[in-house]
Amino acid sequence: QDEYKTKDIGEAAALHSSGIKLLRLDKDSNFFWFIFESAQAEEVSASYWSGDLIVKAKTYNDSFRSLKERVFSRG
Repeated sequence: QDEYKTKDIGEAAALHSSGIKLLRLDKDSNFFWFIFESAQAEEVSASYWSGDLIVKAKTYNDSFRSLKERVFSRG
C-alpha cells in the first residue's frame, strides 16, 4: 500500500510535523480522511499512539492548525 490514511487530526498533525507528506484530504460523509505517503507513516503513527514520538511543540501546533484550516476551508 502506497498511502496511509487516518481521520484523527492529532495523529495527522503528528505525521505532518514529522515530515510525512500529506497527499490529500478525502471527504467521507461527516469527516475527512487525511491521506499521507506511507513511507514511515505507520512507524510514526505507532510512536505517536504509544507516546514515544518526539517532535517540536511549535511544529506540531503549526501542523495541527494548518490541517484544521484545510478541513474547515473545504467543509
